[in-house]
Amino acid sequence: MRRNALLAAAVAALFTLSACAGTPTPVVTVTVAPSPPATTAPPATPSAPATTPPPVEPAPVEEPELVPNPAVGEPIPNAPAPIVEPGPAVDLGEAPGARGAATTNDDGSLNTYTVVEGDSFFDIAQRFDVPVQQFLHMNPSVPGLGEDIYIKQIINLDWTTKR
Repeated sequence: MRRNALLAAAVAALFTLSACAGTPTPVVTVTVAPSPPATTAPPATPSAPATTPPPVEPAPVEEPELVPNPAVGEPIPNAPAPIVEPGPAVDLGEAPGARGAATTNDDGSLNTYTVVEGDSFFDIAQRFDVPVQQFLHMNPSVPGLGEDIYIKQIINLDWTTKR
């Protein structure tokens, strides 16, 4: 009997220990995040029940008729510059950069212009409505393509002569 008692005690211990060796219980992890502070909403004001307006269809828009660009001729490489037709100078009045005095011929056409302080060749050409290229052609004695003019220098305004 003693043997039976020992055998029974061993079997009971075995069952008890085998229950501990079973599947483990799952571990649950809980993460708690702080909630934002509560805001108080303004008290609701009673209003009329919301009604949805009927859908509005957009008005058709007429697109303007497209006008094509005019035809452009083919560019000619190294084409000669247009020819400047010479013509008489016309005094458009004193202007900044062209404040000197002009002299006239007996028939009243402009003859010469005397350079004063602050004048520029370009502004003189503008004052007398003469293209700079023609002005340079009329005044071959002006050095530096008109950049170097001097006070009391005489500039030719007569398109039929050169000075």
